Amino acid sequence: MAFNFSVFRVRALSAIVFAFIMISGLLWNEWSFFTLFLIISIGCLYEFQKLIRLITPAYKNISLLHHWGLLLLCAAIMMALAPATLMIQDVYLRFIGMRAVPVILVILLLGDVFTKKGSLQNWASSFMGLIYIPLGLSLFFQLKGLPVSNEYPQWGWMLPLIIIATVWINDTMAYLAGSFIGRTPLSSISPNKTWEGTIAGVILAVIMVTFLSGWVNKYYFPHLENTKQVFIICLTAAIAGNYGDLMESKLKRMAGVKDSGNMMPGHGGFLDRFDSILFAGPFVWLIVQFLY
Repeated sequence: MAFNFSVFRVRALSAIVFAFIMISGLLWNEWSFFTLFLIISIGCLYEFQKLIRLITPAYKNISLLHHWGLLLLCAAIMMALAPATLMIQDVYLRFIGMRAVPVILVILLLGDVFTKKGSLQNWASSFMGLIYIPLGLSLFFQLKGLPVSNEYPQWGWMLPLIIIATVWINDTMAYLAGSFIGRTPLSSISPNKTWEGTIAGVILAVIMVTFLSGWVNKYYFPHLENTKQVFIICLTAAIAGNYGDLMESKLKRMAGVKDSGNMMPGHGGFLDRFDSILFAGPFVWLIVQFLY
């Protein structure tokens, strides 16, 4: 894959703007953090449904209630798993979400029964989307609130940043390295990716994020010794992120499309941008349970 400067420039500029939006959402407050991942979750599930309709013709027959209700169910799941501190009129957001999930689910099931458009295959596809997207992204709420130190109980806010930074740096470095030195195709699923670019992306991402995290700790959290843990987290995020990218590439290949959407110039849709994070988050969450 030869390096294309004009394509890289478009990708870089849109990535800078998007990174600013992401960082603002992550660091502003709890509500911006929740809203950011809620939007990502709904956007990814919407595009997932588009891909499934192309892959499985029977999914085109789902009712409008099933289609839009599934997105509402996605939002309810994110609310049910939201940070415990979020409240609306003295009512916890989690409480609202936990009550809304079964109600919406029953309405969707009854709707399919009365419209006679329901099928086990279609519901299996819908539930796969719910497990793949909102359940995976909601784990970022758990990571952000993780008290990893008695001295600095809020250090957990760095974990989502570490995951996202690792995944995005890995993606960028793999593209650059693959463009210049890539020779061996990584997989027939994604012919533009190479082993050389993938390995270089993982190594550079892990080194850069681990070094940056160490610098932050040195000046802001001098009593935290977590270089080894960060290294393991970065390595897990980079490797799992590559598998997430390959899974979404497989879905697009089966659907016969290049991009899942057109949300970002040079990057595609929500799934194209967050496919790696959808895998990296759950795997890092598992690793963190052992580390902390």
